[in-house]
Amino acid sequence: MNHTNVVKHTSFYAVGLSYKKADAEIRGNFSLDEYAKMQVLHQAKNEGIESVIAISTCNRTELYGFAQHPFQLIKLLCDNSQGTVEDFQKVAYVYKSTEAITHLFKVGTGLDSQILGDFEIIAQIKSGFVQSKSLGLANAYMERLINAVIQASKRVKNETELSSGATSVSFASVQYIFKNVADIAHKNILLFGTGKIGRNTCENLVKHTKHEQITLINRTKDKAEKLAKKLNLIVKDYADLQLEIQKADVLVVATGAQNPTIDKSILALKKPLLILDLSIPKNVNENVQDIQDVTLVHLDNLSQITDETLENRKKHIPAAEKIISEIKEEFITWTKGRKYAPTIHALKAKLNAIKEAEVNHHKKKLANFDEAQAELITARIIQKITSHFANHLKDENTAVEESIEWIERVFHIETSTK
Repeated sequence: MNHTNVVKHTSFYAVGLSYKKADAEIRGNFSLDEYAKMQVLHQAKNEGIESVIAISTCNRTELYGFAQHPFQLIKLLCDNSQGTVEDFQKVAYVYKSTEAITHLFKVGTGLDSQILGDFEIIAQIKSGFVQSKSLGLANAYMERLINAVIQASKRVKNETELSSGATSVSFASVQYIFKNVADIAHKNILLFGTGKIGRNTCENLVKHTKHEQITLINRTKDKAEKLAKKLNLIVKDYADLQLEIQKADVLVVATGAQNPTIDKSILALKKPLLILDLSIPKNVNENVQDIQDVTLVHLDNLSQITDETLENRKKHIPAAEKIISEIKEEFITWTKGRKYAPTIHALKAKLNAIKEAEVNHHKKKLANFDEAQAELITARIIQKITSHFANHLKDENTAVEESIEWIERVFHIETSTK
């Protein structure tokens, strides 16, 4: 048998893991930095995957793409991260076709975020798409889908109050500090690392505290200086970290390091210390808790702080879901149309060929044959017949592939999709 002409059927999948089932450590193992994301895409291209997008944030790592089997995508993820297939099977999810589309809409509109209504992920989806497109890994389906998700995200943001009120991990961490540190106005805060969450936390702290209370340290000093200049804060050298920790009452760790940067060996404390670890993977070793006056709080604990804002946001979920449903239906109608359009065109051409033969036959046989009238009537009949078929194929209960096959067999037509 000649296998070269066999078209291998692929489906659209979403594979990944999130804060819902995977703890910070496992999420850290599967996280993809910019280099790893590009490696995923290059490998996908080499393995003949036609379209794929990679997304990785502190709360989730996901691949969206076309494959014959989802394991092709799972392998891409495990090959380019510290994650194993065994761990993936314990905590991950695999969605196919419509379920995968629904999942992407939920993620892109903040309905699946750790903090409901957090829209930061849409920027990741956009940049993931741009990366894939630059390597020729974004087909027409993917482009249309991503644009639909971006449109839904904008409408949910503008037309509902799903994102109303200030709440984010950085907001939650500032809230935590204020609720749990007595006399905060006279306490010292040290921010180690100037990653995105660290910067946001710092900006939130500045709004509520005095500038001279906050000190910044980053491994690359110029990044810390840039932020310090913007917010009018003090910067110290990385070499001074141990000394500055001794002066601090609150230590906020927000580095992007792959291994812990703070452990008990560098803590020579003179007073109680609250440590907030806002890093993925975790950057504070659990052993700091061996020291009596240390309190360690991680990102995952913070996001459990549900305030009134989050309760209020829940009321707006139905409005957001209505918008998503509307845009998703448009997209699914487009995908179905894309599947059956060639068949309808071929059917129309077949009926027109039958009509031509009949009109020519009657022209020869009948002296007073009204060709214009015949053309008009037959064109209307053909239009009505093809409309019936199109409506059948549009129906959500129709098994489109089977129906297409049946139509092509009955009318002896072949479409270019074969």
